Order: sequence, then structure tokens, then C-alpha cells
Amino acid sequence: MTITDVVSRLREHDDFIIITHIRPDGDTVGSGAALCNALQKAGKRAYLYDNPQFPDCYPWLSDPFVAPQGYEPKFAVAVDLAEEKMFPKGFSGPVDLCIDHHPSNSHYAIETYLEPDKASCGEIVMKVVKELCGKLEKDLADQLYVAVATDTGCFVYGNTTGDTLRAAAELCDAGASNTVLNKILFRTSSKARLLLESMIFSSLRYYHGGKTVFAIVTNDMLTKAGATEKDCNDIASLPGRVEGAATSAVIKEVDANHCKISLRTNGMVNANAVCKKFGGGGHAMASGCSMDKSCEEAAAMLADAIAEVIE
Repeated sequence: MTITDVVSRLREHDDFIIITHIRPDGDTVGSGAALCNALQKAGKRAYLYDNPQFPDCYPWLSDPFVAPQGYEPKFAVAVDLAEEKMFPKGFSGPVDLCIDHHPSNSHYAIETYLEPDKASCGEIVMKVVKELCGKLEKDLADQLYVAVATDTGCFVYGNTTGDTLRAAAELCDAGASNTVLNKILFRTSSKARLLLESMIFSSLRYYHGGKTVFAIVTNDMLTKAGATEKDCNDIASLPGRVEGAATSAVIKEVDANHCKISLRTNGMVNANAVCKKFGGGGHAMASGCSMDKSCEEAAAMLADAIAEVIE
């Protein structure tokens, strides 16, 4: 399937619902909002599926496009959504078309357009939007900039390529408010978030001679900080800031016997391969998984799995 095929498929239909993944991030929300916006500009009816976790991630992006009550779509498109277990609460499929950049994509959709070499889904949706609309207008550029910038950590993660930077430059040329958006996305934190960060940094765990760094985030820490899920955006990048860290992880408690893991690496360890051992996946340098274990048990198991790779 090519970009031309994707655009042709979109032009064949009129009533769309765009699906974003659970625990939405800037890439899925920005890509979804941009695709909705572009389809509406092309004269289509298009809305975002009302992901109940939108309030935790840039609601100012999603709010204008959430499907009204009673809307009956005829064509479902998933963006940045690698597998069915990442469907938002209440959605069970089917998906007609998936646009994604995850190498771990399970090809659950009827048709899939995949570019695993892209740093963000936003870079792919950008090409679709340009074909649909003929040009990038400022509102589209802003939405896509959020997608590209957040999935690259403001262009500092190892997934950033020349193509990524060229895409960002094109979005800026089209009017994206990069300075304003960068301040909102990367330089603004709630008091609760800052308190949570201080707890995380004061309780880091070191393995493998300091090359592996873990942070455990418990529900008690969230309560003491007064933090909510909204304050946890991108905490996965925090332990990787430690000098000498080649692999880092945030192990976040769901309950006493269940946790979610976000794994980041500099390329020395394949994060996707490690997380697949525990039923997860993602990218080579950024992946995730869940474990029906306590945080302490999960940390021990994850450290052992990483040790098998680096020793």
C-alpha cells in the first residue's frame, strides 16, 4: 500500500471515525486531529473517537474534533495504534485502515500503511494531509508539529532523522507556532509534576554498572505529589537523563500486582525485543509492556532480561 493508495481510500468514503490509542500521547492526538481536520477541509464528515483519556493529553487538540453523540461512522482509521490491545476504552473495532510507524504493528486492520523508519506517525499523516488538501495551512501545521515534536522529545531522541527535521522545518514554514508549542509541550509543568519528578530522581535504581537506570512510580507517590495521569506525560524520559545511562525504564504501578513499563535505550539494547518477552513491544529505542507483578518483581525481571542482552 502506498500513500497514494491511502489517499484514494480516504477519498472513496465520507463518514470517518479516527481512533487513537490508550494512554494517548502527542503523536496519536496530533496525528488524529490533523487527519480529522484535513478530511473535514476535503468536505468529509470526520471525527475522533471519544477516547476517555483525552483529558490527560492536550485536550485543546482533541476537543474540537470529538464525535458528537449519535454519530454513525462508516470507515474507521487508526493512527499511531500498533495493536488491538491499544484500542481506547469502549472501542472494539473493526478498523478499516491503520496508519502507523511501529515496527511491532500486528496488522489488525483490514489495510495497513506502515513506515517503521519514521520517528512519528505525524510525519506519515503529514504526507496524507498534503495530498488531501493540496497545502499545509497553519492549523494543520500546528497539529502535526505537536505529533512530530513530542515523539522525538523536541528532536533530541535517537529516532530523530534528517527527514524528521525537514518535516519540522516544512511545518514551521507553513506557520506552525513552534516557539509557543515548545513552551507548552516541553517547558511548562504543574507544581504536582515538579514534585513528582523530585521523588523520581531521589529514588532512582542503578544496575549493570550504572548503565541501566530504573524509576518506580507508585500510586502513593502520585497521591503525595497531588499528581494525576496528566502529570505523568513523558515521565519515561526522566531516568535516561542520568550521565552514563544507556538503558532506562519507568515502572509505573497500576495496583499491587500490576504495573506498566516504559523502556528507553540509546541503541545498545533493543527495547522492542526486551518488551516482547513480556508481551509488549514498540520501537528499537522506545517500547513498553505490562506485567501482572508488583513493581519490585517487575524491576528484577526487567533487569535480568536486559542483562541477558548486554552480557
